[in-house]
Amino acid sequence: MRDVYGVAAFRSRQQVLRFEAMLKAQGVPARVVTTPRDISMGCGLSVRFPMEYLQDVRRALRRLNSGNLIGLYRAEYDGMRLRVTPV
Repeated sequence: MRDVYGVAAFRSRQQVLRFEAMLKAQGVPARVVTTPRDISMGCGLSVRFPMEYLQDVRRALRRLNSGNLIGLYRAEYDGMRLRVTPV
């Protein structure tokens, strides 16, 4: 089973919650998740979203204008291992 999704990692829990709410208000199916281990810095929480919404997520990040963003990542779980790469 292959699962591919996007992750927006922040330094602040407040920013994670604010960004999730912003995405949901735009109709993007987003949720708060534990930050993958490969992204070792931050507050421990991130926003997960389907990769097909990447452009919507980037637009929302520009509006949010947060200096707390660590980065956007593509996560791929193949049933045994999680691979995380910047996008």
